[in-house]
Amino acid sequence: MASFRSERNMPSVQEAKEKLSKWRDETARCSADIVELGEFLIDSHPNKLGDEAWLIYEQVCIAALDTGNIDLATHCIQCLSQQFPQSLRVKRLQGMRFEALARYDEAEIVYETILESDASNALARKRRVAIFKAQDRISDAIKELNKYLEKFMGDHEAWMELSDLYVSEQNYSKAAFCFEELIMSNPHNHLYHQKYAEIKYTQGGTEALEIARKYFAQAVKLNSNNIRALYGMFVASSHLASSSKTVNSKSKRENIKYAAWAAQQLAHKYKHAKAKETEGQMPYLEKMLDTLQITAGN
Repeated sequence: MASFRSERNMPSVQEAKEKLSKWRDETARCSADIVELGEFLIDSHPNKLGDEAWLIYEQVCIAALDTGNIDLATHCIQCLSQQFPQSLRVKRLQGMRFEALARYDEAEIVYETILESDASNALARKRRVAIFKAQDRISDAIKELNKYLEKFMGDHEAWMELSDLYVSEQNYSKAAFCFEELIMSNPHNHLYHQKYAEIKYTQGGTEALEIARKYFAQAVKLNSNNIRALYGMFVASSHLASSSKTVNSKSKRENIKYAAWAAQQLAHKYKHAKAKETEGQMPYLEKMLDTLQITAGN
């Protein structure tokens, strides 16, 4: 292996180790930087890694797979396998290498072997989901993720991924259910309310739109700087106010009020942002509001 830079341009061994340790603690996804420092340490100073040696090999292996550096990843796996021949963590790295090479059948066999030894191995189950997604086997990915969540219900990222998979299948009711679970576990997260509202809005229909408007409003209440939620509240209220299915005049007036308030908030934020990409939004908002006023008059 050849290092990317000459040693003159690299930090000291101690500085490199400290940076890698910091990135591990922060679970930072700066794979290219990790590979650069890691290859420098592994190639030039393998005997100076101390107690952190195997953590560094594992960290660099994952980063190398991220960046497509299969040779470096293979070298790390070989070193780890010699030190820990029965380790399930090393087996998982071997499976990830097969994934990077698009050898999915072999990767799946590796993960199945891990799960036979440890049925509750969360990372192996997640890797199986990744394999199914890579092969566009969405229904299999959904089944595997549901199995995973039966054991690890507190994994918020898994619920969000499951919701995305349901959306890709246009199963909006189940996608919404995933965010209902997330909102129950963390009712103060404005992004959960926003995403739930977006799913209900996409689902369509008067009832779903009313739910969407309410959850967009809750997202704004939790975070007044959530522009997507503000815009969602404006559009949902506008559609409800102008819909022929909204026969209740009081409901129409309320939705016009909500839309006007959201438009006012957006105008205020666009004005202060002074961003070029927002300039074209105001005429659209004004046109929508004019249309709503006409609807209200009728």
